[in-house]
Amino acid sequence: MAPPKFSNMGKPKFAYLLLREHPYGREMLSQILSEGFVPDVIIEEDSGVADEEREKFLKRVEGNPIARTIEEQAVEHGIDVVSVPVHKSPEVMPHLEGRDLDLIVFGGTRIIRGEILDFPSDGVINSHPGLLPECRGSASPAWSVYHDIPIGSSTHFCDNGVDTGDLLMRRGVPVTRGVTYEDLCYQTLVLAGVLMKEALMAYEDGEWGEIRRPQGQGGYPTFRNAPEEVLEVVRQKLRDQTYAHYSD
Repeated sequence: MAPPKFSNMGKPKFAYLLLREHPYGREMLSQILSEGFVPDVIIEEDSGVADEEREKFLKRVEGNPIARTIEEQAVEHGIDVVSVPVHKSPEVMPHLEGRDLDLIVFGGTRIIRGEILDFPSDGVINSHPGLLPECRGSASPAWSVYHDIPIGSSTHFCDNGVDTGDLLMRRGVPVTRGVTYEDLCYQTLVLAGVLMKEALMAYEDGEWGEIRRPQGQGGYPTFRNAPEEVLEVVRQKLRDQTYAHYSD
């Protein structure tokens, strides 16, 4: 079946969803605002899961700079921010209904399915800190090093699978010798924000019909969060410089 035609070109009207003050979402918002892509509304999930995921990512990128808070960026740009206990349709849809949205942009959320995905006219998009389809799921930089998969980020449409929707953007990260796991997590986080910005620029220029493409099949299962024993292997490989895809 042919992909849908997009309703218009020009800057999209969109909602931005993220877990409360997630560092991934803070960086992405900073990137897209830098090119004038201002959300119609920001919908943050304020929950125990959001707190856990925020702290997990802050630990992963420890030692690297974090973008300004969502609250600071929203105030500067006059963006409404609403808080929900969970990103599920009964809680989110009342804040979307009545808005003529082209897109929804995910900036660091848990897996979201259902009515939310069907609401905007041109789809829901996400940036993932791994190369798709090779590295779906959680902790992509860790599993990439562990399995000797090239490292990078991807921007894709969201469907009811996990990181399985059509691709828009995909780019590798040059991995230099001496880099740490935390550095790789940070580099993929920043690249994910850059790719979302570039994807929105391509939307504005009417290019999505040309660049949208199926992912194809990956050679690995969908990964879950990396346990400590996997992280120990990852850090040892980076110390010993035995990862298979160094750029230098």
